[in-house]
Amino acid sequence: MFDYIIVGSGLAGISFAEIALRNNKSILVISDNSQNSSRVAGGLYNPVILKRFSEVWKAEEQLVLMEDFYNHVETKLKAKFNFKLPILRKFFSIEEQNNWFAASDKPLLAPFLSTNLIFTKYFGIDSPFDYGEVLHTGYVDTSLLLDKYKEYLLENNLLLQETFDYSKLIINDNSVQYKEYHAKNIIFAEGFGLHANPFFQELPLDGTKGELLIIKAPELDLDVIVNTSVFILPLGDHLYKVGATYNWKDKTDLPTEEGKTELVERIKEIINCEFEIVSHFGGVRPTVRDRRPIIGTHDKQQSLHLLNGLGTRGVMLGPAMAKDLFDFIENKKPLDPTIDIQRFYKKRK
Repeated sequence: MFDYIIVGSGLAGISFAEIALRNNKSILVISDNSQNSSRVAGGLYNPVILKRFSEVWKAEEQLVLMEDFYNHVETKLKAKFNFKLPILRKFFSIEEQNNWFAASDKPLLAPFLSTNLIFTKYFGIDSPFDYGEVLHTGYVDTSLLLDKYKEYLLENNLLLQETFDYSKLIINDNSVQYKEYHAKNIIFAEGFGLHANPFFQELPLDGTKGELLIIKAPELDLDVIVNTSVFILPLGDHLYKVGATYNWKDKTDLPTEEGKTELVERIKEIINCEFEIVSHFGGVRPTVRDRRPIIGTHDKQQSLHLLNGLGTRGVMLGPAMAKDLFDFIENKKPLDPTIDIQRFYKKRK
């Protein structure tokens, strides 16, 4: 009898797995790696929505939990995948500078927006209006994190590598059975794969496709993340990750010419040196129209739980949402109503 079966091994799944293990709970993870949005994600963490100059929901709280979570996992797995790196917003006009300083006066944004302009000149980028710096930023190498965590799960016989067969799930009063495995609870953390889940598929989970490029630009000299209409993230060896696009219609993981063309055009708006495309990726982010995750317990089956809808901010949201769900199940701590799955169940009644 496990405490938890966890379906899915993206950022949501491994976040819940790690928090359960840290609380001495037994787990079994079931995954076929069919959902790749966590793996191909940009991995940036940024407490400010720069497009609208607004604070990310509960950003300060999430950053504290995230820092503790990734530090612990890095020590446990003996690997480095959390890299603190400044995010610089390139200004294209005096008006953009003025908007930045106006935003930095807002109480919720003041801790995250530096009031000192960055005058550094990076070879390969024209910046006549300089940059603004976002504080408490960086990125997580999500592909490395997921690979290392998978190795850990396999070494400890905690991972079943197969496609979950919903028809094999037997739901009892206080437990579930999947094939020969018994558990007190099952957590579905399937990302966009939720649409195949007969227990939760009626929920309004949308998918937003994102595409990214890895480019090689030998003349570009950049040791920070530059963010404008896209981000440019240095990876070393003259390689840079660039993203991302947003497509609300295409629900496939396949890279597209349209996506590549859009990214190339955006890159040329930022840098003025030659570059070549090394790789092109696509993935469907699990998003919700009200821009909040979907967390909680099935309205009729108390052993079935959901951890989904992390969207574009899985690196920040994953640890916090996993902790909230764990505390809800184990300690009866109420969920924030804006993330609770009940907000949709109530609408149906």
